[in-house]
Amino acid sequence: MATKKRKAANSKVDKNKVYTLKDASTLVKDINCTKFDSSVDLHIRLGVDPKKADQAIRGSVTLPHGTGKTKRVLVLCTPDKEAEARAAGADHVGLDEFIQKIEAGWTDVDVIVATPSVMPKIGKLGKILGPRNLMPNPKTGTVTNDVAAAVNEVKGGKITFKVDKAGIIHASIGRVSFAPEKIEQNSQELINAIVRLKPSTAKGTYLRGLSMASTMSPGIIIDTKSVQI
Repeated sequence: MATKKRKAANSKVDKNKVYTLKDASTLVKDINCTKFDSSVDLHIRLGVDPKKADQAIRGSVTLPHGTGKTKRVLVLCTPDKEAEARAAGADHVGLDEFIQKIEAGWTDVDVIVATPSVMPKIGKLGKILGPRNLMPNPKTGTVTNDVAAAVNEVKGGKITFKVDKAGIIHASIGRVSFAPEKIEQNSQELINAIVRLKPSTAKGTYLRGLSMASTMSPGIIIDTKSVQI
């Protein structure tokens, strides 16, 4: 059963209307019905077949205004890289002990960075980390020898994204406390990154659907034509 706040939020969103990205970035703040600083999420439906390797879109982007959330970073590396990782601000640094913890079910981090040399050891964690979008990957810059740069990017607002089985990318692009223009600019930056990854084999309309919502709020349908591509 919807609360009074949720009913009030629902009444402000016209389900038969598509909004511009700019208007949605303002409206998402007005319809927030939580007492905490909710996440603002963008949901992007693509005209791709995720089952085809070249259309399984994934990548990363640094949001100009960050996510509003401090991300917890684990760096899996050899001992010679540990000091560098810690100096850059990594929350957890190590290798074998964390592999054992992850095998036991621990995944209390937001991003995992790894050096190429340790990837053979990490491969067995794919079944645990893959579904949680935590598996280090060269395409998202999380498999690298420059662990300091990777940690700094994540702490500075870099996010990774991946299309799901339904052809949709879900990503957090800020908080409801952000000014509307920051929500809009972060959204546009993510969309631009996804558009740049359009595979040549994708047929028809690439950007098929776009919506924005904050935690527990109704979704706002956005006119894809209002997005600057």
